Amino acid sequence: MELLPQVLLTEPITQVLSEEPIVTFAVLLVVILVVPILFERLRLPGLIGLVFSGVVLGPSGWNLLHTELPLISLLSDIGLFYLMFVAGLEVEIKHFRRCKKRSWGFGILTFSFPLIMGTLVGQFWHLEWNASILIGSLLASYTLLAYPMISRLGLLTNEAVTITMGATIFTNLSAVLILAVCVATTNTGPFNLAQLLPLLIWLTVYTMIILLGFDWAGKEFFRRFGDDEGNKFLFVLLTVFLAAVGAQFIGVERIVGAFLTGLVVNQAVGEGPVKEKVIFIGAVLFIPIFLVNFGSIIDLPNLITSLDSLRLTLLLVVGLIISKFMAALFTKLLYHYNWGEMLMMWSLSLPQMGTTLAATFVGYRAGLLPEVVLNSVVVVMVVTSILGLWLTSQTAVALVSTAEPKAPVPTLFEPQSEKEHSHCKIVVPVYNPQTQQYLLEMAALLANQAKGKIVPLAIATAAAQMDAPQLETCLRRSERLLAKATAQSRLLGVEAEPLLRIDDAFALGISRAAREQQANLIIMGWGKRTGLKARLFGSVIDNVLWSSHCPVAVTRLMDSPKKIQRILVPLENLTASSLQPVQFAQMLAEANQAQVTVLHVCMSEARPYHRHRRSNSKLIAAKRTDKSAQARSHLALLISQLSMANPPEIQIIAHENAAQAILQAARLYDLVVLPFIRNSPNPGGLAISDVTTQLAGQLTCSLVMLGEPQHTKTQMSTPEVSHSISTV
Repeated sequence: MELLPQVLLTEPITQVLSEEPIVTFAVLLVVILVVPILFERLRLPGLIGLVFSGVVLGPSGWNLLHTELPLISLLSDIGLFYLMFVAGLEVEIKHFRRCKKRSWGFGILTFSFPLIMGTLVGQFWHLEWNASILIGSLLASYTLLAYPMISRLGLLTNEAVTITMGATIFTNLSAVLILAVCVATTNTGPFNLAQLLPLLIWLTVYTMIILLGFDWAGKEFFRRFGDDEGNKFLFVLLTVFLAAVGAQFIGVERIVGAFLTGLVVNQAVGEGPVKEKVIFIGAVLFIPIFLVNFGSIIDLPNLITSLDSLRLTLLLVVGLIISKFMAALFTKLLYHYNWGEMLMMWSLSLPQMGTTLAATFVGYRAGLLPEVVLNSVVVVMVVTSILGLWLTSQTAVALVSTAEPKAPVPTLFEPQSEKEHSHCKIVVPVYNPQTQQYLLEMAALLANQAKGKIVPLAIATAAAQMDAPQLETCLRRSERLLAKATAQSRLLGVEAEPLLRIDDAFALGISRAAREQQANLIIMGWGKRTGLKARLFGSVIDNVLWSSHCPVAVTRLMDSPKKIQRILVPLENLTASSLQPVQFAQMLAEANQAQVTVLHVCMSEARPYHRHRRSNSKLIAAKRTDKSAQARSHLALLISQLSMANPPEIQIIAHENAAQAILQAARLYDLVVLPFIRNSPNPGGLAISDVTTQLAGQLTCSLVMLGEPQHTKTQMSTPEVSHSISTV
């Protein structure tokens, strides 16, 4: 770099800068930051935007990225491993177990039809048998790109949706194993049983070691040293790369080990902060770099001008759509599903994303797949992603509208009888004396309404020796906080049971104490994330939300809760499982004689831009009115199931931006109660943006975010009547 000025005098500046690793890395970071946001604004997956960026900035475009540089190649390879690891990590094993036999049935059908179709296309294109079979396996796998949509609509427990999600464990695993065999036999000529048998034996032994040995090692490690999230995180990364080394040792593609490790870690870690942060690290850096690198090797001029590329692309797209439809149709006839469920299975199994891209890249790099197949697969990815999401958005609404609203309405405080209500407990962790008063006031208002008690909780961080000076200091401070909290509770007229606990971690101490006390609710103050560890492994609030057995109310109170008179509850999902914030707000309102408004934002369509604008505007306005009326009637039906003496006011707003609509409405209210909706990464590894995240940083009034326990979210995801249209 010290000779750069001299070099610039003799060579073009763009050529010199593009050959510098730091410059290339800086360009990649800009692309990773900006492009997904722009494509999400266009209602397209950010993953497609990253691949498209690689095409534009690569050799076939502006030639600004030199991805063959050692640093970029290394990061891209790590992203490839990470992509397959996340694909295994996001396999819905619980859904597979729920309907195991039918998941196997649909998995075999939705894998076999595209496998045969793709193999025939490869043979028609005069490719080798191993290349043809690999093309078939590429079409056979699929990515659950519409998972967030069906989750919002409460369709996760519909059996057709469940078996479609569960079948991914068969389709993706089979596709990865076929990839391993096809790539390993690339240089050995035609398939030969004598050469294939030892490979299959080694692959079977390797798979068993990963699935059984790593599973046992992971559970033992987490059992003995699992309290430290940093150790968990490092152990997970170590297993990924050990599996890759083992795969290379037996002569199979390394991403096979990454995918198998994802399955194992999925079992051992389960849902929690560690899994979330492992995915986060890959999703924000390594996987996007791989996707841009993948796009850079695509020959865009050849894809557009070559007649062979267009014909192969058409064959693959049509063959995939027909074969997936045939698999869903046979499943309908076999298990007697209705047409709506059949179409849902078809649309969910169409998108080709993570596994398909990774396998295509590996096949091309191994010399097994020609460039024309690589180019065509990119078009298949774009077409199936857009088509699959659109079909899901249409069939999901029809499927939900035929479901019966018989799901039980969850209650904030489960006990119902007078005697049981006396045992309702609200845990209030006390740490900050400045926010302690408002937290106790809110807890007292709710406890008095539920005829329960509050448990002020102080956590003293454990030390190696129980007589350590720092522990003694922490205990004395905690005792002072509890004494103050007890006195404040007495003034508020509520029974208090102060609790002092010594624990290794603050978050786990709160969750464990709440479980031991059989608490019904935890009320916490909002602590800002600070420090590198909090950014990587989450704050105390994140960890409590993950591990708690009961709802958690995270509060940011600008004034005394006793002064709250107008409460706004925005609801995105019109399902019974989303009504707990309404119950929370109603209990608080009854204590203060306040008014609750439940707000639902119907996403409106953009204004038309053509000469028949006036007639189209009338049509869109009519649709908007009908949609709002349906949402109002359904929301009223749901709220009526709560049997409230003073039901809340219902407000329906049609707006293009839900966050902006809520922010405008919140100006007239003292408190906003939001459901805590976690930013859950989709199986492709890219984060899904969330309205709650935007509102939390922009609201100026008091705020409560109510989070449900993780197991409850799974159990409560029941089919409901919903007329809110999901936008893709």
